[in-house]
Amino acid sequence: MAHLVVLSGPSGVGKSAIISEILNELPDTWLSVSATTRTPRPGEVDGVNYFFRSQQEFDDLITHGELLEWAQFAGNRYGTPRRAVQERLDAGIPVLLEIEVQGAMQVRAAMPEAILVFLKPPSWEELESRLVGRGTETPEQVAIRLETARSELESVDFFDHVVVNDDVSRAALELVSYLS
Repeated sequence: MAHLVVLSGPSGVGKSAIISEILNELPDTWLSVSATTRTPRPGEVDGVNYFFRSQQEFDDLITHGELLEWAQFAGNRYGTPRRAVQERLDAGIPVLLEIEVQGAMQVRAAMPEAILVFLKPPSWEELESRLVGRGTETPEQVAIRLETARSELESVDFFDHVVVNDDVSRAALELVSYLS
């Protein structure tokens, strides 16, 4: 039986690095593609990077119950198409979702059998260092991400498993065990 694993955690915790390792280890795992109302960036392909939808199309997805979860971020909406996930699971393909904590809670309500994993930094100081070290956000944006991280870290008890990302390879192997 294929598993649905939901990976959540604060910005800067290393979700992308972990996912890359998981997909190298389990190449048949499907990383879910989100729908979004955001405009495509140069080089992004519909159905590969995101399913790009208009506001009305996104409203229709919500109205018809076609999203496992959805949220609004920075003026755009993002969501996980239910049908694509279910088709992979029905075909015996493990599915990995990388979504926010609130989205994980919505998935738990829609698919109670999902395995929810929270990726946690080894320390608060390490998370701060990673966020600042990326150099991709202003100090104000880093402060907002850290405030969000504080509230997300308070949600760990909601998850089935907590994985500390103190070593990418070790953490990835722990997640591989939930997918296989």
